[in-house]
Amino acid sequence: MFTLSRYITTLHCASLVKNISNSAHPLVREYALLVLLALLWGSSYTWIKIGLETLPPITLMASRVFVASVLLFGMMKVRGLVFPRSRELWQALIVQSLLNCSLAWLVLAWGQQFIPSGTAGVLNSTSPLFVVALSLLMSRTFTWREAAGAAIGFAGVVVIVGPASLQGASVSQVWAYAAVLFGAFLYACAAINGKRLNALPALVTATGTMLCAAVVLLPLALLDKPWTLAPSARSIGAMLLSGVFSTAIAMTIYFRLVRTLGPLGVASQSYLRAGFSVLLGMLILSERPSPLVLAELALIIAGVALINWPKR
Repeated sequence: MFTLSRYITTLHCASLVKNISNSAHPLVREYALLVLLALLWGSSYTWIKIGLETLPPITLMASRVFVASVLLFGMMKVRGLVFPRSRELWQALIVQSLLNCSLAWLVLAWGQQFIPSGTAGVLNSTSPLFVVALSLLMSRTFTWREAAGAAIGFAGVVVIVGPASLQGASVSQVWAYAAVLFGAFLYACAAINGKRLNALPALVTATGTMLCAAVVLLPLALLDKPWTLAPSARSIGAMLLSGVFSTAIAMTIYFRLVRTLGPLGVASQSYLRAGFSVLLGMLILSERPSPLVLAELALIIAGVALINWPKR
């Protein structure tokens, strides 16, 4: 049964972020934030699945963005931060909101109507591979550890979702797989585009991105005729958890890590995110993924370790 008390541990996330940020060792601090980000985003697949029980995809995502926007804007005001005046930076924020929020979350929510949350999390974890491919097109070279890490992490994805899983799948499920993979591609583009915003504080970038996404999603939500909906308390609770923890707090951490770990480093958390999404799907939604989950998680951890191996 879905109750907020069942997830009371998530209420410690804000204090956990502060404690991690005060860690003495910079490398430990950044990697700890990477794991926390993976946990926060890994839980979002569960919240989305629960929210979709009584809310249509557009309304669910618009509500999530609205909650995050209000919270982040309030945090900005408390800290005395201001938005940039540069036209180029606002253009980058608009692009970032489409890649990282509006379009990516819409295709993800649509796909999750037809496939389990754990499966969606695993498919969505392939964004580092797209980062590698896009970066190669941009003439960036990789170390053997980064390339091996991406390959090993993807092997972990194939363990759970391979060609065999498509046999007997409905047309809607096949399109759902494609939609979630497209979302992973958009995340990869967002990780690369996020470098353009390194000059801004992470909180300002997160708030600007959410506000731009809200401008797009809130009018679109009118297509669902939200005044006719009767969402359950369970779905509303999941939406609020998603908006506060998986969006507002997570996006602030994300833009910090884009600056400190780089696009590929921060994208590698998606492999850990896949593991969390599978485990939370089992614990909360009683999903039963493949018995090879432990092997997949071992490969995921190995891939993340290699991708983020500190350079000499």
